Amino acid sequence: MAGPVVEGRRPAPGAWAAYRMIAGMWIRSSLAYRASFLMMLTGNFLATGFDFVVIALMFSQVRSLGGYSFAEVAFLYGTSTTAFGLANVVVGSIDKLGARIRDGTLDTLLVRPVPVLAQVAADHFGLQRLGRLLQGVLVLALSLASLHVHWTVLKVLVLPMMLLSGTAIFCAVFVAGAAFQFWAQDAAEVQSAFTYGGQTLLQYPPTVFAKDMVRGVTFVLPLAFVNWLPGLYVLGRPYPLDLPGRLAFAPPLAATGCLVAAGLAWRVGVRAYRSTGS
Repeated sequence: MAGPVVEGRRPAPGAWAAYRMIAGMWIRSSLAYRASFLMMLTGNFLATGFDFVVIALMFSQVRSLGGYSFAEVAFLYGTSTTAFGLANVVVGSIDKLGARIRDGTLDTLLVRPVPVLAQVAADHFGLQRLGRLLQGVLVLALSLASLHVHWTVLKVLVLPMMLLSGTAIFCAVFVAGAAFQFWAQDAAEVQSAFTYGGQTLLQYPPTVFAKDMVRGVTFVLPLAFVNWLPGLYVLGRPYPLDLPGRLAFAPPLAATGCLVAAGLAWRVGVRAYRSTGS
């Protein structure tokens, strides 16, 4: 038998609806001061673009980096930065979880009839983070115009698959890093080492890193599936560690596994949370 319906009460919004509501509020707040928003967007675009300036300066002194041309390295940079930029826009605010745990404000989110993850991810939604995404897309477009690649239907399809799967993998890393803060409480730097540090690593070809490092980002934390493995297929480059070429089509599987693992870590972290001072 159904329970009584309480007049005047609306059902609690789902995770996606709550995320859209909170993010929309912060977007409207940002756009209320257009000049300030444009300045922050431009500043973010220029500041994050210094990474590519460093790469360009390297190529002013050398003709190749790890056997890769400037256009090929720009392709790796553009794909990793675009995927990371999307993830950073969607869930980048979650890296502030440690501060909420320390000051106790996370408790106010727990009592709301809305999934905590949606609230934390959308809180202080930073529209200015689009600057990193825009410069990643720009570098990717320029690299595609400069590459000498024999394009096939499969290579064309791999490109959007790579970007979407890479975004999902970075989102999972953001969430897993935030879940770790339920125990560490002050581990924002550790989280940044795997998110921002991982993105920086993927800007360069795997041939410049030690084999143990390549193994780690392939079999332990599968960041190689963001752009190395599918990207090398597009570029027609040999795979590191003598890996099979079919792994170029495995990023969706890697992304699914990462999201499932991150979701489980988040659930365990929320259940282990005992409020501030514990």
